[in-house]
Amino acid sequence: MAKLMEDEVFMAFTTYAVIVVLKMLLMAPLTVFYRMTRGAFANEEDVARKPAEERKKLLRSHPDVERVRRCHQNDIETIIPFVLVGLLYALTGPVLSAALLHFRIFAGSRICHTIAYLFSLPQPSRGLSWVIGLLVNFSMSYSVLSTVFYL
Repeated sequence: MAKLMEDEVFMAFTTYAVIVVLKMLLMAPLTVFYRMTRGAFANEEDVARKPAEERKKLLRSHPDVERVRRCHQNDIETIIPFVLVGLLYALTGPVLSAALLHFRIFAGSRICHTIAYLFSLPQPSRGLSWVIGLLVNFSMSYSVLSTVFYL
């Protein structure tokens, strides 16, 4: 394990994986913030201490809350595969410059995707950033399969 932590590709992967996972984790508190500031709650226990009339008003969806939730869901669908495939990719011993290119492009695409989603930037900004991240995952997957393909 100590030898693995000295590998530059593995250290690069670890750095960028932690960056995107932290970005994904921050979406949960951001959802809470939007729920609180927009007064839109999903569960009855969240508003149980409020008067009955106020509870009815607070148990609703809000477009801003749903936007943050969709952004978080998209992170889950994209970042988890990056972490899994990226780990396998890093273990195949790729050239550092190629690995850094993959990791940096993915992290940048996810940050751009979040900005485009949260600030409602016009398409194709969000779509392109999503596709770029997906292509990075496909590229790393192809590299892993072409390196270790065994039937």
